[in-house]
Amino acid sequence: MLDITLALTVGAPLAILIYIVRSDKFPEPPQTVLKTFFIGVLICIPAGYLNSFISIFEDLSGIQDMSFLAGFTEEPLKFLAFMLFVKFYSEFDEPMDAIVYGTVISLGFATWENIEYVYLLYSDQSFYVAILRAISAIPLHASCGVIMGYYIGLYTFKGSRKYIFQALLVPTIIHAIYNFLTGYADLLFFGYLICVIYFAVTLHKKFVIEQNFKSSESEPKIK
Repeated sequence: MLDITLALTVGAPLAILIYIVRSDKFPEPPQTVLKTFFIGVLICIPAGYLNSFISIFEDLSGIQDMSFLAGFTEEPLKFLAFMLFVKFYSEFDEPMDAIVYGTVISLGFATWENIEYVYLLYSDQSFYVAILRAISAIPLHASCGVIMGYYIGLYTFKGSRKYIFQALLVPTIIHAIYNFLTGYADLLFFGYLICVIYFAVTLHKKFVIEQNFKSSESEPKIK
């Protein structure tokens, strides 16, 4: 049971990460991907402190569940990490790279958060928590990373300022609504999640098609 739990906890985010990295026709250097992944892990530290204030605010206000506010802490931190670090990578030189690195940051964050939930916060029911998060929280974080990366890619390589605001606001709102819906019926919750995943897949596919088109017109680049 322990091995299956570990496989779900770590394997689910890594499986999505591998898929996204391999979908890039011009793969990013492994050491850069690994560095970006650990940047995502480190974001958990300030996110944990910020999210602790949500619990304090719940106690003071008497409102039972304000977990939706986590979307307004976690996604801006991922965005900040991208703009402070990834934006200046020499390897960051095409739109698809933004999706790759945006997703890697998100999955680094999600992997460590998963470990905390499964082995620290809910250790008495770790197996079931690992299953639930593998089909919900992990795809949500990955999707937000794809969406954020898509708009950062448009901003960086297409030049319109509106995209940088979308890169921050769209994943933040999506994440907040997701957290808000966790207390509602499974049908509504998972229906919403499926829509988010579909949206992220659609945006990712746009850059895949664009990359394939460009590569057919020029020689492959070497990173």
